[in-house]
Amino acid sequence: MTYFKHPQAIVETTAIGEGTRIWAFSHVLPRAVIGSGCNLCDHTFIENDVVLGNGVTVKCGVQIWDGLRIEDDVFIGPNATFSNDPFPRSRQHLEKYPVTTIRRGASIGANATILPGLTIGQYSMVGAGAVVTHSVPPYAVVVGNPARIVRYVSSETQQGKKTAEVVSEPPQVTSRVKGVTLTRLPIIKDLRGNLSAREFERGIPFVPQRYFIVTDVPSKEVRGEHAHRKCEQLLVCIRGAIQVVVDDGTNREEFVLESPEVAIYVPPMVWCIQYRYTQDATLLVLASELYDPSDYIRDYDQFLNELQPRQG
Repeated sequence: MTYFKHPQAIVETTAIGEGTRIWAFSHVLPRAVIGSGCNLCDHTFIENDVVLGNGVTVKCGVQIWDGLRIEDDVFIGPNATFSNDPFPRSRQHLEKYPVTTIRRGASIGANATILPGLTIGQYSMVGAGAVVTHSVPPYAVVVGNPARIVRYVSSETQQGKKTAEVVSEPPQVTSRVKGVTLTRLPIIKDLRGNLSAREFERGIPFVPQRYFIVTDVPSKEVRGEHAHRKCEQLLVCIRGAIQVVVDDGTNREEFVLESPEVAIYVPPMVWCIQYRYTQDATLLVLASELYDPSDYIRDYDQFLNELQPRQG
């Protein structure tokens, strides 16, 4: 035996990796698959159609039911609750249970509840007591009932006002995220009102083929969450404030846009998210290409996979 089993644990499966530790009063059913270096604490239950990756921590009082797929280095806090039947009835069983996937590096807080069939994105964090009713994007931090995104991990936040001062001299600065730049858009102010203007071929890094405006977004909602294969974009918050996360697969950075004096340029193959819209927020987006659904990458793992040959 290459793993540790407490004398008072019931372990019926043989598919357990080296260095895993299973503590007292745990029960693991025969077809469960458990990776190496895992830690299953007291009073845990692992059903049959379950796969745990390597380095998974399952704290006390957690039951992992059929249909759960838990990737490497996931942390599951005490008494976190998973479900696998959206409409359960006594003595009625599904022929096949929906798959719930917890991606690598994610953390589930104590007493959180995860509804069936969802995906908890890589390195995301689910707050203690949260009730998760929708899939959680990679790196997102969600809290509450129902769970809502409050921020993203592993991203440095810059305030829009500070950014406007930073980009005033020189007029453009480069983000740590590859290809992303912040530009100051000059505004002429007088008693009649404020005026901002830019010439397409001189003041913008591409000739726009279309524009769109996003407004009246409930602050709890998230937009974007995709990358483009070809399209370049320039984002300007012309009213209110929003937060923008940019990600090139290696570096992540977060900006607060709260002035029409600041624009953020997003090149192709950069993952972009907009969230935390204020009630009055209005976002103007200029795009270098006509709308083409095939230009969008909406899955973060696919985005990472497509980056590899470009980086190679």
